[in-house]
Amino acid sequence: MMDIIKIALSQVGITEIKGPENNPEVMKYFHETGRTWINNDSTPWCDAAMDWCAMKAGLKYTPGLLAREWLDTGIKVKSEDVAAMILEVPVLVIFWRIQKIGIYGHVGLCVKKNNTTVWSLGGNQGKIGQFNIMPYPINGVSMGVLGYRRFWE
Repeated sequence: MMDIIKIALSQVGITEIKGPENNPEVMKYFHETGRTWINNDSTPWCDAAMDWCAMKAGLKYTPGLLAREWLDTGIKVKSEDVAAMILEVPVLVIFWRIQKIGIYGHVGLCVKKNNTTVWSLGGNQGKIGQFNIMPYPINGVSMGVLGYRRFWE
C-alpha cells in the first residue's frame, strides 16, 4: 500500500503547460484512468493524478473528476490520528476550495501535519499547476480541509 507514496514521488516536477500545448505526462493521468474525452492539461487534474497513482499501486480510485469524491472512498481517518499514521499508512487529505459547500476541491497525499497546516503531495498544486509537495492551511479563508481518508486493500 505504501507504493502509492513512491509512485506519487516519482511524478514530482510534472507541470502543466500554459497555452494550447499539453504536457503528455499530465494527459496520461486522465487517459490511463479512462477519461479519454479530456483533451487539455488545463482541466483541473489533482483528482486524475491521485487516481492514476492509486491505479498504478493497485488501489481503488474514484470514477469522476471531482476531488471531493474521495470523501466517499476508503476509510475515514480522524484529524487527530493523521500525523501518527502517515509514516505507516498512506492518508489522503481532501480540501474544499472557494466555499465549504460546493463542488470545488483538491486532493493529495498527506505527508506532514501540524495544528494549522497540512502538507499535500499531489498534482496540479501551486500557481504553476505542478505535481509537488505544498503546505495548505487546515482552516483557511478560501481553502481548508474537509477530511482525511485512508485506502482499503
